[in-house]
Amino acid sequence: MKKIACAIFILITLTLNIGFETYAATAPPSVSSDNAVLIDGKTGEVLYDKGMNSPFPPASTTKLMTALLTLENCKLEDTFTVSNDFLTKNSKYIDGNRIYIENGEQLKVKDLLYSLLLMSANDSAVALADHISGSVPEFAKLMNKKAKEIGCTSTNFENPNGLYDGKHRSSVKDLALMMKELLKYPDFTKISTTLVYEMSPTNKFNADKTKSTRKFWNEDKLLFKQSSAYYEGVLGSKSGYTVQSFHSFSAAASRNNSTFIVAFHGKTKTFYEDTKTLLNYAFNNFEDKKLFSKGDVVAYYNLNGTKIPLVAADDYYYVIPKGTQYKPQYSIKKGSIKKVSFNKGAELLTLKPKLNNKDLPDLKLISGTNYKLNTIETNNSYNNSLYIILAVFCLILIIGCLFTFFKIKAKRANKNIYY
Repeated sequence: MKKIACAIFILITLTLNIGFETYAATAPPSVSSDNAVLIDGKTGEVLYDKGMNSPFPPASTTKLMTALLTLENCKLEDTFTVSNDFLTKNSKYIDGNRIYIENGEQLKVKDLLYSLLLMSANDSAVALADHISGSVPEFAKLMNKKAKEIGCTSTNFENPNGLYDGKHRSSVKDLALMMKELLKYPDFTKISTTLVYEMSPTNKFNADKTKSTRKFWNEDKLLFKQSSAYYEGVLGSKSGYTVQSFHSFSAAASRNNSTFIVAFHGKTKTFYEDTKTLLNYAFNNFEDKKLFSKGDVVAYYNLNGTKIPLVAADDYYYVIPKGTQYKPQYSIKKGSIKKVSFNKGAELLTLKPKLNNKDLPDLKLISGTNYKLNTIETNNSYNNSLYIILAVFCLILIIGCLFTFFKIKAKRANKNIYY
């Protein structure tokens, strides 16, 4: 009997161990960068962390935020004229890489974005800041506002290009979050992965098309197949370097419907090797799963007798280790919606799904229909209830009166009995 029990115990142990090995992800790799992060590109979930919130001067990776605000506030074909004192009032912001913008020059937003992301032009960043906000200080305020909106916690911007400033700070996690937002704009991926771009002539530069053109070459080695750093599926990247800031870098890649983002900072230029290391780790061990597509009905909610379809406001993804079948859990409490009227598309609820007791990003639900509580029906319902209560009260009163009447009558009858 003991032998049988022992055999059963060993069998169960082996079974559990086999199951554990099947679902256990490979141990995270090591990287050379001083600070590093790997996040899922759709959910923002952190999959690898090495000093991810440590602040540092981000140099030209600052331009990720400048590009984001440009795509958010401008059209690529917009043309504008820089001021006649552009060079004077912005002299301290346009050192280093530049395309030599002149006072009063007419520029296209598209050309400035290409020069910003491909050759990291500092004067292009300042021109965009001027165009959007009127000045560098005002644009810096907009940058910091946007940083907070997207969840950055270690960032403070003082300029649009990353020239060194003692108060100008970010972190690898915050850079990754900026990259995540940029991936929502297909134009960013198109621009960031272009190998060579030729800028249009302007009223100040090559207007007669007789001079050499402004041409920009992409320096991201991840994009060149002949380079040992080449990586398939890269969606975009940005690097930065100054003597005070050291090296910073962020990149994103997509394969098989999964997207991952990395960001690094360090004294040595090892970000290409570290990028391949962390992206390989991500693609080999994790995958994105879609729980709902935008517009899917997540549930029906009974509101005063009316079934309200609760619809996913956006595509909703979660990331899991490859080979697992975990699914998020969530619930909708009764009484969660108290509104008496709303239109189709109105945001009604925010669910907080969990996966193996781990919090996932919020799931926002909107109404799939118009709804207005019928006040007439509500009043009628109230009146009907009141009538019923009054009727019951009257019935009880009548029964009480009859009971009292017959009781008194019985007593009087008894008095007429003689013995």
